[in-house]
Amino acid sequence: MPKSIDIYTDGACSGNPGPGGYGAVLLYKTAKKEINGGFTLTTNNRMELLAAITALELLKEPCEINLYSDSRYLVDGITKGWALRWRQNGWMRNNKEKALNSDLWERLLTLLSQHSARLIWVKGHASNELNNRCDELARAAIENADKQADAGFLQNQ
Repeated sequence: MPKSIDIYTDGACSGNPGPGGYGAVLLYKTAKKEINGGFTLTTNNRMELLAAITALELLKEPCEINLYSDSRYLVDGITKGWALRWRQNGWMRNNKEKALNSDLWERLLTLLSQHSARLIWVKGHASNELNNRCDELARAAIENADKQADAGFLQNQ
């Protein structure tokens, strides 16, 4: 029987692009783990994706996951099949437009394929305590002086 994990995620940016951060809270039974990280120059959407990726990378075995996010970009990208379609089309949204953040979408799709996952949209900056906590973690990461460069963002500029 796979472990059942709830993951809450959020990403934030100060300017878009600008300094960014992500935060995530992972819940398993009575255990709770909080993570965050920051980048010197990135976008909000990249931080939303990276929050989910970083949380999923912590899992050491296939799990049943409920992943909660206030990002329509993240949730719809998976639940509506956009990311899979972009990958099948060589990371093109249509005949003329390149899909953004293909490096992160690829990582996310690979990680999700290892689990049974449901992505659930929650309203941001509302009454969801864990989503609000993720926002606090993401914003704290922006303020942290120990931020790294987002190589994927820089490569696509």
